[in-house]
Amino acid sequence: MSAFAPRRRLYLMRHGSVDYFSSDGTPVPPDTVALNAEGERQADAAGALFRHCGVRFDRALVSGLPRTVQTAERVLATAGQELSLEHEPALREIRGGRLADIPPDQLEQAFLGAFRAGADVESQRFLGGESIGELLDRALPAFDALCARGDWQSMLLVLHGGVNRALISAALAGQRAFFGRLEQQPACINVLDIASNGETVVRSINLAPTQWLHERERYTTMETLLAQYRGGR
Repeated sequence: MSAFAPRRRLYLMRHGSVDYFSSDGTPVPPDTVALNAEGERQADAAGALFRHCGVRFDRALVSGLPRTVQTAERVLATAGQELSLEHEPALREIRGGRLADIPPDQLEQAFLGAFRAGADVESQRFLGGESIGELLDRALPAFDALCARGDWQSMLLVLHGGVNRALISAALAGQRAFFGRLEQQPACINVLDIASNGETVVRSINLAPTQWLHERERYTTMETLLAQYRGGR
């Protein structure tokens, strides 16, 4: 028998694939963008995996943006579970500025700088908008409050690539941190165990049910989006 108190299980997902740019290259407002057909397939695959493995959730929480809501709904439906979704706006994705306001010679830094920076990472702004430090200021306390709740043993949490990096980085470092090079595939699953003292054990990162070995990927999400934006201009 273990001398340790049982740990609770948190399945932290990123939302499924979306199209941030229309066919003519026009940016889609990030607060309204919806899953595309591939994103729906990815969410269904995650739900099928949970069902196959017998995973049951006590609670399901999303950021409230449509892409997280749609992903969670499909995951739960395919997993054969009926749960009301809780919304936590403090866990929404890092907010970008207006792409049209970014000079062409600063595009690469605006898209990629926040995920490449080292010691000065908290000062980096995402697409000229919110800084990494500002993201940490709102996301980490919200996550700590979620972990402090006593009304769940197994939770599905569907969020975003940048937010997931913040939460996983803090868990790995044991303190406030942001490791931008922790890539998050669409609809990936991260597995975290939460101890009674709030300590987090990171068990698995970036499990992608439709592409376990990431065999079709060579670029990050932000590198791909930068190429799409440049190609549509």
